[in-house]
Amino acid sequence: MLEIRDLVVHYGKVLAVDGVSASASPGRVTLVLGANGAGKTTTLRAAAGLVRATSGTVTLDGRDITGEAAHRIVRRGLAMVPEGRRVFAPLLVEENLTLGGYTASRKQAEENRAKVYEMFPILADRRRKPAGLLSGGEQQMLAFGRALMSSPRVMLLDEPSMGLAPTMVEQVLGAVRRIADTGVAMLVVEQNADVGLEIADEVVAVARGEVVFSGSAEQARSDMSVVHAFLGESAFERQ
Repeated sequence: MLEIRDLVVHYGKVLAVDGVSASASPGRVTLVLGANGAGKTTTLRAAAGLVRATSGTVTLDGRDITGEAAHRIVRRGLAMVPEGRRVFAPLLVEENLTLGGYTASRKQAEENRAKVYEMFPILADRRRKPAGLLSGGEQQMLAFGRALMSSPRVMLLDEPSMGLAPTMVEQVLGAVRRIADTGVAMLVVEQNADVGLEIADEVVAVARGEVVFSGSAEQARSDMSVVHAFLGESAFERQ
């Protein structure tokens, strides 16, 4: 389980995150909603060890990992899928997956690769193809698969639907739900509240670096005026 408590992060003198708390439990999806500049990505980056927190704590299965180096955090069971996918475009799909499994033994990496191909059959079909030639949705699945190669217990996903066609958004966020159903705890930053709420269990809404709503997805869905007030109409798809 991932626990983020009272997290504060500065970029120089600029306050980016101001006391954010959130958690992710095995088999469940916690959705972090908020407009651009709300502090969502910084929260994930601090949890993953990519930026240093000013104060607050991040614990993984009860162990304080605040301030640990990113590669050590990966070895402890936390993996992050960054915004924009960031696959290694010149490398083959299979090579991208191999890089994701650098912390695993050869046997475990082979087993994980088989699981990734089972979950995302399109990647098996494309395994000898350069990642840069994949569609946006396929690249996002590859980014998921690369993270899964490290056998994470917790995954952080930053804007997985960004830049994708509406039909592909549903497929990608459906994959998030399938990964959670295998027992992985998922903390997902997303601006597409309309689709994100369909796969979420818990919701945290952030504005100006602060948590302004925290509760179950059912509560958020039943009182959409709350989320609308915090995020505005632009966070929701028009039907």
